[in-house]
Amino acid sequence: MTGRTRLTARLAAPTAALALVAASLSAAGAVAAPAAPAAALADPDISVANVQSHLTQLQSIATANGGNRYTGRSGYQASVDYVKGKLDAAGYSTQVQSFSTSSGTSYNVIATKVGSDPNSVVMAGGHLDSVSVGPGINDNGSGSAALLETAIAYAASGQTPKNTLRFGFWGAEELGLVGSKAYAASLPASEKDKIRLYLNFDMIGSPNPGYFVYDDNPAGNAVRDEITAWYDAKGIPWEYIDVQGRSDHAAFRSYGIPTAGIFSGAEGIKSSAQASKWGGTAGQAFDPCYHRSCDTTANLNATSLDRGADLIGALVFRHAAKDYGTSTPPPTGSNLLQNAGFESGAVAWTGTSGPITNNTSRPAHSGTWKAWLGGNGRTTSENIAQTITIPASATSASLSLWLRVDTAETGSTAYDTLKVQVTSGGATTTLATYSNVGATAAYAQKSLSLNAFRGKSITVKFLATEDSSLQTSFVVDDTAVLAG
Repeated sequence: MTGRTRLTARLAAPTAALALVAASLSAAGAVAAPAAPAAALADPDISVANVQSHLTQLQSIATANGGNRYTGRSGYQASVDYVKGKLDAAGYSTQVQSFSTSSGTSYNVIATKVGSDPNSVVMAGGHLDSVSVGPGINDNGSGSAALLETAIAYAASGQTPKNTLRFGFWGAEELGLVGSKAYAASLPASEKDKIRLYLNFDMIGSPNPGYFVYDDNPAGNAVRDEITAWYDAKGIPWEYIDVQGRSDHAAFRSYGIPTAGIFSGAEGIKSSAQASKWGGTAGQAFDPCYHRSCDTTANLNATSLDRGADLIGALVFRHAAKDYGTSTPPPTGSNLLQNAGFESGAVAWTGTSGPITNNTSRPAHSGTWKAWLGGNGRTTSENIAQTITIPASATSASLSLWLRVDTAETGSTAYDTLKVQVTSGGATTTLATYSNVGATAAYAQKSLSLNAFRGKSITVKFLATEDSSLQTSFVVDDTAVLAG
């Protein structure tokens, strides 16, 4: 995962006593198979031993290449070659996609098994690169290895998927989700519309683990609920987490594609309550070796790894066979805004020169670029805008954005403002106004209706104005206009 703190969200009530969880562990640390209803019997048992074997190979690659598998270095290239070789041998159609980064050329590995419905795609992915200082075995060898073994197990099952099944192993996640964004941006709108679901697995074997379920994409709530039901059936307590777009699912979520995923924890500290229900050590990080040289094969919890691999297998096998009801995907997967996360700089946007930036003084919501409007502490006005057309056939349309506001102003007077405006046919409508009042310096997602503009060409504008003293920064990221 990219290197910023994850924020845990709502706490789910445990559905079984901790004693039941402890009783399910074998002497070797694996999860004993609980009694399962008939519907769960089809879920595969992904071999944790095979997952560990892949991790041993990734560790050997890092050891032989300066201790890491970092983008642009020989260890990452060797990781790509290893994963592609395994997928080729399993019979997948594989593609290596190259793209440029600040650390040199990097690569995504894409593996596809065409289903009986080629126009309906289920995708699962995780990043393959490590940070520069270590081998990255939990972050994210664990997710990559479990995905790889799930792909091999599916191919060995002899099943033909109903939906086209696709696996993505992303490069340069640690540089700001560069690989997954490059892949998603390369797809024509018609291909994005085919993706029914994207599942993301980034760190599933943390040594002091928690069991977290992504809860940051309302479009993926049905799969989120499927994940929590799987944990419930195993008697494993879980918590929701809002990872705030800080892993590769963000590249797909920004286009309106449903996303979901699991996470076993990074640099966050395990609380006493979490240790009581999950075991492990309170007051210590879920992964004390996060982004460090000690993130080796010794930095894994076999039980967490086994559970994560089995859950990945269950989701992939189920959704490969799922009947989504029609071979014609709904049009809601297409973001009408171009360069909606600003990762290509000011491309497709007009307005004031300068607000679209990768300046690190204010964080992006995901990736490294964002629109930073205001923050000058003097009388100024700045704006960015983009013109789009909302299809007349749309039954609904909306604008969403992630907004972070920090200010030196105090009190309840709105000295500085950000207006979200739409201009159509010469008339300008202000959809919302945000100000220095109540600023918390934390990202929050905003959603605004565009139903009144269906069938019209519109210009979406973000307009910031500041008064003569004290700064207020309005940071906008991961915008989307979705019409369905």
